[in-house]
Amino acid sequence: MDTHDGRSVPFTGKRTRRVTTLALGITTAVLLAGCSSTGGNPEASGNGVASGTADTPRATIAMITHEVPGDTFWDLIRKGAETAAAKDNIELRYSSDPEAPNQANLVQSALDSQVDGIALTLAKPDAMTPVVRAAVDAGTPVVAFNSGFDQYQAQGVAQYFGQDEKLAGIAAGQRLTADGAKKALCVIQEQGQVALEARCAGVIEGFKGQTEILNVNSKDLPSVEATITAKLQQDPAIDHVVALGAPIALTAVQSVTNAASSAKIVTFDTNAALVDAIEAGDVQWAVDQQPFLQGYLAVDSLWLYLNNRNTIGGGAPTLTGPAFIDQSNIDSIAEYAKAGTR
Repeated sequence: MDTHDGRSVPFTGKRTRRVTTLALGITTAVLLAGCSSTGGNPEASGNGVASGTADTPRATIAMITHEVPGDTFWDLIRKGAETAAAKDNIELRYSSDPEAPNQANLVQSALDSQVDGIALTLAKPDAMTPVVRAAVDAGTPVVAFNSGFDQYQAQGVAQYFGQDEKLAGIAAGQRLTADGAKKALCVIQEQGQVALEARCAGVIEGFKGQTEILNVNSKDLPSVEATITAKLQQDPAIDHVVALGAPIALTAVQSVTNAASSAKIVTFDTNAALVDAIEAGDVQWAVDQQPFLQGYLAVDSLWLYLNNRNTIGGGAPTLTGPAFIDQSNIDSIAEYAKAGTR
């Protein structure tokens, strides 16, 4: 949760699940600062964040995600991973495929090439189970991030970095209630993706009004725009559209205009364009899970394990969100968003 500067608005709800706080990520950064071969004189990593370079043996880590090509959210995750890799003397092999069987094949290829560690997402965990189990059984350290909060432990993965998507959805639903919303449209851009479905399930649980789910195809944004437009025209009672990603939120802004609707747009996740939309009032708020940090910690945690057998979280997830970003605190992260790291 991004609270170190006191300007992000954290979720204050409770859940019985034991979690590990982001303070562990800060501890990691402090520990690594003492391991730099540059003697405290960091070098720029090329993406707006400075870092030193570890003098530990060169290692190879594969990062395999379910990224949809062109999604700016994943650019942030990749930059975080690259920053950690540059600092930790790691060769990072990044690959992605939105289709679960293809993603599983990429994991198998990484395992066959005998990488030193694997960081992966579990958006559709059932398809990933055999290959993840194979990696764990082979003794290759595996960490999960971003997707698979409820499934990673059952697959034998020791570390997870991301947010509890159901909890984040509950927080969003509670905020909708506080905002006076009566009927929300929760737009799922990839049916069957566990993280997205958990978000809408959380919204339904946390929101005291009525929630309707709309499935769209994120690979075809013109179709997304038309589908949301048609729904708003059909049901003028919808007063809030809940997007589950910045590109969908920005598309929904146009849909609201097309439909001459008074519905307000809220979303999960951010990018630089969304910062502008929040500043302009086109999007009311976003639930931030800090994607740069997820990528950074996934790689950094493997470096720690390979060189010191450390694990972060003690088996419990390390949470990177949720926190709300709105007009009250957007200025605190705007410069970082413009630099491509938030």
